Amino acid sequence: MNIPFFQVDAFANKAFIGNPAAVCMLEEWLPAEIMQKIAAENNLSETAFLVKKAAGKYDLRWFTPEIEVDLCGHATLAAAYVIFECFNDVSDSLSFETASGTLVVNKEKSDKKNGELLSMDFPARKPEPVESNDLIVKAFGIEPIEVLKSRDLFVVFEDEKAVRDIKPDFDAIKQIKDSLAVIVTAKGDEVDFVSRFFAPNAGIDEDPVTGSAHCTLIPYWAEQLGKNEMHALQVSNRGGELFCEHIGDRVKMAGKCALYAKGEIYFD
Repeated sequence: MNIPFFQVDAFANKAFIGNPAAVCMLEEWLPAEIMQKIAAENNLSETAFLVKKAAGKYDLRWFTPEIEVDLCGHATLAAAYVIFECFNDVSDSLSFETASGTLVVNKEKSDKKNGELLSMDFPARKPEPVESNDLIVKAFGIEPIEVLKSRDLFVVFEDEKAVRDIKPDFDAIKQIKDSLAVIVTAKGDEVDFVSRFFAPNAGIDEDPVTGSAHCTLIPYWAEQLGKNEMHALQVSNRGGELFCEHIGDRVKMAGKCALYAKGEIYFD
């Protein structure tokens, strides 16, 4: 079997920054165990699998090297980029049916945001307060100023420097229960907010740029800052830039992509 394959750096305007994602275009769904093996072989934080249903409409699933996940932003952005740029789709909007409902990606032009972006419409996941504990302090080495939870544990620190300087204890993070991952965040120095994302239990020690985390980050910071349009950075080693908007029970995230590689996957 031959599967068209693309590797895209998402939330990036050139290669080697942002978050790399694999995109696999299928004619019909493969067994989940085969898709999981492909994702493990790719060894990227996410591999997106798509099946076209009609013009501009696709089914979409995401796999880390170890598990299938219910929502992924950067691989959705990468998938839309591949459809627009590599399959010459002339529409301005794409619709994806996923485990998290219908996700829409639009082309967006803005001089303020340096040209054309791809803008994703995702569900908002407002976090709710929970108590801190010694395991969280052990995982990150410093006491947070606030701890909340949505799908992921959400840990707020004093300032951007604290987030950048974290040297996480991944063994401790793996012991944190009832969360897929941990988001750490603080108010930004030159942007509205910064973040990092750790998911060792999903096979990803630190994800470079995480769209799904911003489903939680955006409603939180919109309330804290009293504004709905925000500029964000995920301050991993590779780094990534997002333009964000809070719109009630939805959020928008916009960014760019860069194609790194394309080819075919071969297996019997």
